[in-house]
Amino acid sequence: MIRFLADADFNHAIVKGCRCHEPALDFMSANEASLEGVPDPEVLALAATQNRILVTHDRQTMPHHFGEFLMRRGSSPGVFLVSQYAPIGEVIEELLLIWAASDADEWKNRIVNIPAP
Repeated sequence: MIRFLADADFNHAIVKGCRCHEPALDFMSANEASLEGVPDPEVLALAATQNRILVTHDRQTMPHHFGEFLMRRGSSPGVFLVSQYAPIGEVIEELLLIWAASDADEWKNRIVNIPAP
């Protein structure tokens, strides 16, 4: 089963929209995880510990930290880089489709752009 973790910079309207459309979806918000001010490597470690795919808008530093995390830890549930400019409804639909139609192992150790270019 796929579980998500929203990074501190992630638009909460997307988390809320996903939860409204699919109440069974396990999407932990940054607020629930107390991620404000937590460095990227620690966020990645928390996501890995909880077996959650990290969902973030952070295209600046997260890809670098993800690469370093994989080299140090060897495994991650994955990271979804979500465009801040994509329509919220489109992002919600794509995340729900991923949740419903794929397996968590398909995203392991991958960093993926949402929506796909």
